[in-house]
Amino acid sequence: MAKITLSGHIEVPREDLDAVLTELPNHIALTHQEEGCITFTMTRDSTNPQRFDVYEEFTDKAAFEKHQTRVKASHWGKVTKNVERFYTVTEA
Repeated sequence: MAKITLSGHIEVPREDLDAVLTELPNHIALTHQEEGCITFTMTRDSTNPQRFDVYEEFTDKAAFEKHQTRVKASHWGKVTKNVERFYTVTEA
Protein backbone atom coordinates (compact mmCIF):
# COMPACT_ATOMS: atom_id res chain seq x y z
CA MET A 1 0.00 0.00 0.00
CA ALA A 2 1.30 3.40 -0.98
CA LYS A 3 0.84 6.51 1.13
CA ILE A 4 -1.10 9.34 -0.55
CA THR A 5 0.01 12.94 -0.04
CA LEU A 6 -1.93 16.01 -1.09
CA SER A 7 -0.26 19.42 -0.97
CA GLY A 8 -1.18 22.80 -2.32
CA HIS A 9 -3.62 25.54 -1.48
CA ILE A 10 -7.16 26.79 -1.85
CA GLU A 11 -8.33 30.30 -2.68
CA VAL A 12 -11.60 31.31 -1.05
CA PRO A 13 -13.84 33.97 -2.62
CA ARG A 14 -14.25 36.95 -0.31
CA GLU A 15 -18.01 36.39 -0.05
CA ASP A 16 -17.49 32.81 1.21
CA LEU A 17 -14.68 33.55 3.67
CA ASP A 18 -16.80 33.85 6.84
CA ALA A 19 -18.58 30.54 6.19
CA VAL A 20 -15.27 28.79 5.45
CA LEU A 21 -13.65 30.16 8.61
CA THR A 22 -16.66 29.09 10.69
CA GLU A 23 -16.65 25.52 9.34
CA LEU A 24 -12.85 25.03 9.17
CA PRO A 25 -12.32 23.80 12.78
CA ASN A 26 -15.05 21.15 12.31
CA HIS A 27 -13.58 20.07 8.96
CA ILE A 28 -10.12 19.67 10.51
CA ALA A 29 -11.48 17.73 13.50
CA LEU A 30 -13.54 15.37 11.33
CA THR A 31 -10.61 14.73 9.00
CA HIS A 32 -8.27 13.92 11.91
CA GLN A 33 -10.82 11.33 13.09
CA GLU A 34 -10.88 9.51 9.75
CA GLU A 35 -9.35 6.07 9.56
CA GLY A 36 -6.14 6.31 7.55
CA CYS A 37 -5.49 10.00 8.16
CA ILE A 38 -1.82 10.43 9.06
CA THR A 39 -1.74 14.22 9.06
CA PHE A 40 -3.96 17.07 7.92
CA THR A 41 -3.22 20.78 8.13
CA MET A 42 -4.88 23.88 6.69
CA THR A 43 -3.11 27.12 7.43
CA ARG A 44 -4.30 30.58 6.50
CA ASP A 45 -1.68 32.52 4.56
CA SER A 46 -0.28 35.46 6.54
CA THR A 47 -0.22 37.81 3.55
CA ASN A 48 -3.35 36.70 1.67
CA PRO A 49 -6.32 36.03 3.98
CA GLN A 50 -8.22 34.27 1.18
CA ARG A 51 -5.50 31.63 0.69
CA PHE A 52 -5.15 28.51 2.83
CA ASP A 53 -2.21 26.13 2.48
CA VAL A 54 -3.25 22.48 2.63
CA TYR A 55 -1.19 19.41 3.46
CA GLU A 56 -2.57 15.96 4.09
CA GLU A 57 -1.30 12.39 4.20
CA PHE A 58 -3.36 9.21 4.15
CA THR A 59 -2.16 5.65 4.65
CA ASP A 60 -3.36 4.53 1.23
CA LYS A 61 -5.50 5.35 -1.77
CA ALA A 62 -8.64 3.80 -0.27
CA ALA A 63 -8.43 6.01 2.84
CA PHE A 64 -7.80 9.09 0.69
CA GLU A 65 -10.77 8.30 -1.56
CA LYS A 66 -13.04 7.78 1.48
CA HIS A 67 -11.92 11.20 2.73
CA GLN A 68 -12.69 12.82 -0.62
CA THR A 69 -16.14 11.22 -0.71
CA ARG A 70 -16.93 12.35 2.85
CA VAL A 71 -15.77 15.89 2.16
CA LYS A 72 -17.92 16.25 -0.96
CA ALA A 73 -21.03 15.19 0.97
CA SER A 74 -20.28 17.29 4.08
CA HIS A 75 -21.17 20.81 5.15
CA TRP A 76 -17.56 21.71 4.31
CA GLY A 77 -18.23 20.57 0.75
CA LYS A 78 -21.18 22.95 0.58
CA VAL A 79 -19.41 26.02 1.99
CA THR A 80 -16.37 25.45 -0.25
CA LYS A 81 -18.23 24.84 -3.52
CA ASN A 82 -16.86 28.12 -4.97
CA VAL A 83 -13.30 27.62 -3.70
CA GLU A 84 -10.49 27.27 -6.25
CA ARG A 85 -8.23 24.31 -5.48
CA PHE A 86 -4.57 24.05 -6.47
CA TYR A 87 -3.39 20.61 -5.37
CA THR A 88 -0.76 18.06 -6.19
CA VAL A 89 -1.52 14.47 -5.20
CA THR A 90 1.34 11.99 -5.03
CA GLU A 91 1.53 8.30 -4.22
CA ALA A 92 4.65 6.95 -2.52
